[in-house]
Amino acid sequence: MTEFWLISAPGEKTCQQTWDKMMAATTRTNNLSTNHKFSIPDLKVGTLDVLVGLSDELAKLDSFVESVVKKVAQYMADVLEDSRDKVQENLLANGVDLVTYITRFQWDMAKYPIKQSLKNISEIISKQVTQIDNDLKARASAYNNLKGNLQNLERKNA
Repeated sequence: MTEFWLISAPGEKTCQQTWDKMMAATTRTNNLSTNHKFSIPDLKVGTLDVLVGLSDELAKLDSFVESVVKKVAQYMADVLEDSRDKVQENLLANGVDLVTYITRFQWDMAKYPIKQSLKNISEIISKQVTQIDNDLKARASAYNNLKGNLQNLERKNA
């Protein structure tokens, strides 16, 4: 799997000047990295108190999202037992492979309206990931039941 670093660079007068300076330092002169813009719109930040309170919630949300993503990937690997080499090509985000998704990322204004507060956006994400986790549990249970039934039928036939 490819390694990605998300970097927030201190600004020059314009975003383009910051980008050009980073590109010159990392790619043009010494070929350290391949860089892609990861544009995030200006979000409603709110007060410092709100941000401080949200930082704890975001840390919990980050851990939760990471655990669900790992569960999905692990379960997919388990289901594809004999075809583990095909796991990467089946792990998709919005219908594209993960590298393409990250390198061509665009904020989804319909799902995550920038007029909403950061707290509301984090709650939207939390609800969506909780739904994914619940769906995975339900589908895993159904799959395991079918797999058990199939094994019982195979034993009866043998």
